[in-house]
Amino acid sequence: MKKVPLLAWIVLAIIAGILIGSLTPGIISGLNEALGWSVPTDLIVQLFVSFSTIFSAVLSFAIPLIILGFIIPGIGSLAQGAGRLLGITVGLSYISSITAGFLALTTAYFLYPVLLKGQQLSSVANPEEALSAGYVKFELTPLMDVTAALVLAFIIGLGITTLKTKNMLHFFEDFQTIIEKLLSYVIIPLLPIHIVGIFANMTLAGEVATIISVFGKVFIMVLLLHWIMLIIQYTVAGSLTGRNPFKALKTMLPAYFTALGTQSSAATIPVTMGAVRKTSVSERIANFVVPLCATIHLSGSMITITSCSVAVVFMTSGHISFIELIPLVLLLAVMMVAAPGVPGGGVMAAIGLLQSMLGFDQSMVALMIALYMAQDSFGTATNVTGDATIAMIVDKISRRFKSSNNEQPTAELENQQHGSVQA
Repeated sequence: MKKVPLLAWIVLAIIAGILIGSLTPGIISGLNEALGWSVPTDLIVQLFVSFSTIFSAVLSFAIPLIILGFIIPGIGSLAQGAGRLLGITVGLSYISSITAGFLALTTAYFLYPVLLKGQQLSSVANPEEALSAGYVKFELTPLMDVTAALVLAFIIGLGITTLKTKNMLHFFEDFQTIIEKLLSYVIIPLLPIHIVGIFANMTLAGEVATIISVFGKVFIMVLLLHWIMLIIQYTVAGSLTGRNPFKALKTMLPAYFTALGTQSSAATIPVTMGAVRKTSVSERIANFVVPLCATIHLSGSMITITSCSVAVVFMTSGHISFIELIPLVLLLAVMMVAAPGVPGGGVMAAIGLLQSMLGFDQSMVALMIALYMAQDSFGTATNVTGDATIAMIVDKISRRFKSSNNEQPTAELENQQHGSVQA
């Protein structure tokens, strides 16, 4: 039996939340009148909101663990055996990712005041006044705050690179596996129920029309930005390598559509490698760059997360300084490295930054997740399609190294394809 994609569950959860928030109060009110009951009209909504309260507390507790579990082995493994080609690949991937982030940030900053004008969600901006609180109060204090977890992850990750043994790296790789299972078997499966609670609550507060309108506008804008970014990437790569950018982009279309269906960079790697080789990239470079970039080159996800997070800010507070968002883009590109290899893993890894830097609460986080998941497969498709441009440039540089210094990349570099892979 085929597994239902997470995106389908998210869509169903949004619809269910809207229906529950709009219909159940009237139904319960009618039953009260007909049967003489005195049941609160928002009983069903409150039950889902109570679950969301507990889920949000558990998620907040898990965020620092997610940061430690994925950033530490990500930094530690990428730095081992670092040579020129590895360094160049990582550098190009980071530049491409932050370029995508700033493209999305600039577009959103100038277009959202027009596109989202008059569509502020008062229920999220002032939750204490408009949203129901649920029947339970549940607090779970995280072991450390997000900033502390991020700093600690960098200290340990960089420290691991100086060690001669791999014991610490293996420990955190095992810890990463534990966190992946927490995400795969607990947090991600329960996300739809959490979404139901949040959307039912906001619908009860009369915000459903605004939510649907904003979702449609942001969705279209993000898709356009994905393709604009791909054109930029292939134009730059084509000019640097002397290859036809549009012919190369056409060659990568099978990988793009495969990623749309699988919603996973990992599952698309064989198709991506085959397509990259057809762009005249050597097999040796394709085998090295494609699996590595599936982990660290996330231009599509950067566009999606940046666009969606700024949209949520405009929906709630209405405005934010462009300067305040620059550090967010720079850190997001780092946070995405070795993010959990499950659908929605990118946004889960980014939640900590959104909470600490933009002040996202549980309602804003739920909106962010719903917006992101609606476009996750398109972001993944952009990620894998853009990987070919990195491979084309690295292949060109490798040929120059070989011709000038007769230098061959080390076998260790070529085996850097065994890390965790971004979905």
